[in-house]
Amino acid sequence: MTEENTKVEEKAVAVEAQEEAVAKAVKKNKKRQVQKGQAHIQCTYNNTVITITDANGGALGWSSAGFLGFKGAKKSTPYAATKVAADVSEKVQKYGLKDLTVFIKGVGGGRESSVRGLANAGFNLIAIKDITPIPHNGCRPKKPRRV
Repeated sequence: MTEENTKVEEKAVAVEAQEEAVAKAVKKNKKRQVQKGQAHIQCTYNNTVITITDANGGALGWSSAGFLGFKGAKKSTPYAATKVAADVSEKVQKYGLKDLTVFIKGVGGGRESSVRGLANAGFNLIAIKDITPIPHNGCRPKKPRRV
């Protein structure tokens, strides 16, 4: 009797393990599909960084001019920004992203060309918002020089 019970238990364990393996395979194959997202573009004098996130702010993909191999002053050019936009759009293509809200921060050379690159990659740009930080009076100025 005990041999029969152990065989039945072994079969039950084997069936459970097989069901778990199938469930894991289905879960891994199923990619998260995102319809609307956000593109955060940071354009500085030295580099251009683009991060594409979902609606909650979770990053789906990112790229920068330095990451693509641009060196020195070439990182902040409009051409590099276009290449960065193409690279990041290729990375997030697997999520099925269609609509983007664009947030631009900074005063670098790749501002307009990065937005143009995202539009050329096939994204529907819902809104473009400039979130460059602006000082409200800024730092205290140096005292005037007495001559």
